Amino acid sequence: MISAVAVVVPVHDEEETLADCLTAVEASLQHAREARTGLRTSVVVALDACTDASARLLPPGVVRVDLAARTVGLARAVGVERALAGFAGTASDEIWIASTDADSVVPREWVAHHLALADGGADVVVGPVRPPLDDLSPERARAWLGRFVPGLATGHVHGANLGIRADVYRSAGGYAPMVEHEDVDLVAAARAAGARVVATADAPVLTSARLVGRTPGGYARYLREDLGSVTS
Repeated sequence: MISAVAVVVPVHDEEETLADCLTAVEASLQHAREARTGLRTSVVVALDACTDASARLLPPGVVRVDLAARTVGLARAVGVERALAGFAGTASDEIWIASTDADSVVPREWVAHHLALADGGADVVVGPVRPPLDDLSPERARAWLGRFVPGLATGHVHGANLGIRADVYRSAGGYAPMVEHEDVDLVAAARAAGARVVATADAPVLTSARLVGRTPGGYARYLREDLGSVTS
């Protein structure tokens, strides 16, 4: 059974969204602690080449690591290593590593939902994200709704809603130092190593509707190009 949870958040110049992200993460961890007596939790923020005020937005208790790689895969990996060091002495098969993004807001039940799936045998959880539709153009909002099927677990991998047990993380080789798609790479490696990957449609994470993101091929590209092609 999972006895410790670390939430790792990579950050590159996210002063406009980081406070809301971390407030939501703490609320979700608190909800999970209330449901599971003795659950140990940690939040690690990996500040990667930040030039804005992101560092000043970290609340007490959040663990900070700094790097200057401008590489989200390395930021996630450094954050995970710091989180695992904080749980020294805890068996790796009892540690859950949850990942989200600094431009995202997790729901209150997010951590508890991941843990319930882990209790049911999941080694990896891939969950959905959704944009705030009011922040999209009417055309893109309609296109997104046209593709969204309520209750359908698509299995799409999003770093903003991803969880993995620490022993499986190790066996999969961890996050690769990639500028993008490090989340997809990790899940593929875990699956190849025999991990049970569970896709869920529940506890979707609200993620930014911006059309220009921090990586060339992330969710912003999907909103900009894939949905844009539907509306054109």
